[in-house]
Amino acid sequence: MSIHIGAKPGEIADRVLMPGDPLRAKHIAETFLEGAVCYTQVRGMYGFIGTYKGKRVSVQGSGMGMPSMHIYASELMQEYGAKRIIRVGTCGGLRAELKLKDVVIASAASTDSNINKCRFGPISFAPSADFELLLGAYQTARERGMRATVGPIFTSDRFYSDDLPEKTKMLADYGILAVEMETCELYTLAAKHHIQALTLLTVSDNVVTDEITSPEERQTSFNDMVELALEIV
Repeated sequence: MSIHIGAKPGEIADRVLMPGDPLRAKHIAETFLEGAVCYTQVRGMYGFIGTYKGKRVSVQGSGMGMPSMHIYASELMQEYGAKRIIRVGTCGGLRAELKLKDVVIASAASTDSNINKCRFGPISFAPSADFELLLGAYQTARERGMRATVGPIFTSDRFYSDDLPEKTKMLADYGILAVEMETCELYTLAAKHHIQALTLLTVSDNVVTDEITSPEERQTSFNDMVELALEIV
């Protein structure tokens, strides 16, 4: 039993979807999983287990930011034997060609966080996605007629930043597709523990065009992405 999740051994599947928002974890479980059971409510960070097309799948909230992802992903991997984790979330698009509700499949994640500097010192470790999951997500998205783009993203330590316009333009010039707050830590931990990890993101707003989705659009596009994640997890 871990400190922050608190589930008993065997209560969590080795295939896990990780939304940041615990209420989205609840929504995913109630909408998509059969026989969903809540295994944790510690600190309000919901976790559920159920089945999807006959396979055991868990949904665990991660919270916001790399430190929170570090706690929940570490415990899933170290204490509960997670073998395949897919983060499902939203992002801000950094390129004009990314349309609202598009899916971004994150191939790698840069960051301005000091977490990996503490780990690796002068080495700039470049965490990346599992290729099998990435390829499966891209092919499945194409088969479903979804607009999906594969490429690197930026995991930011700050949501509000004074230098955001300059920073996002520079990142876009270097091929970064979108910004979010958790993936770099998930990919780093997956590399350490030799498990498969992938991040799927729906574009909820675009920093370049100033477009933003409505709450209804966000929910619909999020559901489509969750189904994509469930098909490959």
